[in-house]
Amino acid sequence: MANQVGVGVGAVRETVGRGLTRWRAAALPIVQCALSAGLAWTVATALIGHEHPFFAPIAAVVCLGVSLGQRLRRVGELVVGVSVGVGVGDALIGWIGSGPWQIALVVALAMSTAVLLDGGTVIALQAGSSAVLVATLLPPSAGGGFDRMIDALTGGLVGLAVAALIPANPITVAQRQLKVLTSTLSGALRNLAAALEEKDAVKAAGVLAELRTSQTTIDDYKSALQTGSEIAKIAPIRWRSKDELSRYQTAAGPVDYAIRNTRVLARRSMAALKADERIPDGVPQVLVDYADALDCLKGELEKGREPKATRQAVRDAARELTARRLGGDGFSSKVVLAQIRSVAVDLLQATGLSRGEAMEALPPLSPPGGAGARAEGSAPARGREDRPGRTKRP
Repeated sequence: MANQVGVGVGAVRETVGRGLTRWRAAALPIVQCALSAGLAWTVATALIGHEHPFFAPIAAVVCLGVSLGQRLRRVGELVVGVSVGVGVGDALIGWIGSGPWQIALVVALAMSTAVLLDGGTVIALQAGSSAVLVATLLPPSAGGGFDRMIDALTGGLVGLAVAALIPANPITVAQRQLKVLTSTLSGALRNLAAALEEKDAVKAAGVLAELRTSQTTIDDYKSALQTGSEIAKIAPIRWRSKDELSRYQTAAGPVDYAIRNTRVLARRSMAALKADERIPDGVPQVLVDYADALDCLKGELEKGREPKATRQAVRDAARELTARRLGGDGFSSKVVLAQIRSVAVDLLQATGLSRGEAMEALPPLSPPGGAGARAEGSAPARGREDRPGRTKRP
């Protein structure tokens, strides 16, 4: 009985802890929404003179939401959506009257018009909801549609002003998501290294399965960068963050490619292990070194430094790979080696190097002189990787 109570208390604490974590992440947007709703009502009543400007606080809240991204777009979509909904509602309700079928017709026409104008979700939803309000609570005789459009614009602008004056830190937003992304990739590299070390095809399959679910993490990071860019654009106190944020933006594409290349690497490693192909002993350590380089990249970006140490770590790992004169005895092994080198190129590009600079920074696969038959055997892997479309993006 005591054990059951202890387990129940632990589960409650865990649930409450997760809830508090979510609340802390959304606390700033909630404060922004609350302030902007009150201010939008005040501005619309005291300054503009509208008696019941309910669209103003609604617009402010919809514009900001509980997420930090795409607020500029949402303001435009909101105003257009309200305009379409009010326009269609005012045009039809005064002519056909108000009732169930009239509401259905007005909503259908308003949302269809919004979709034809733009594919944005906010436009269609606001057009439909505005049409409902016009058809039910506020028929055309109760006030002008133009006033409601002004209220929507007022709310959106007030929301943007609050977001500009009380902004989130764009660097913190990017750091939070980069930590998740690099942890996903470094964990996969370490687990794959362990699978190769232990010659465990099942563990390699587990790494592949995990990487196949990583697209959401990549999308979240790119969304965080878009959010950070928007904050740095509209918030004067965050303008200085643009240069530091650019390093995170530089890393976005290459880290995405590194994850995709690692996915291919995991798939071919699994195939090589199942086929009992020989994979050189040095490969697992190289993968661990890449994982360490990713941790280094995260740390250097967090400290606002140019990631020179990360570049050196990747070059050292690639040099070790070449120094061991690696070569596989089967197709999957050769693809594994080619993908390992492709990941090195991606990681170097994540530090700010161009693709050409990243290729030049890596040591050649073949020794400077006296290349024998075994050295030539590694040429297909290098040629596969050096082509402009070197990697099939899975």
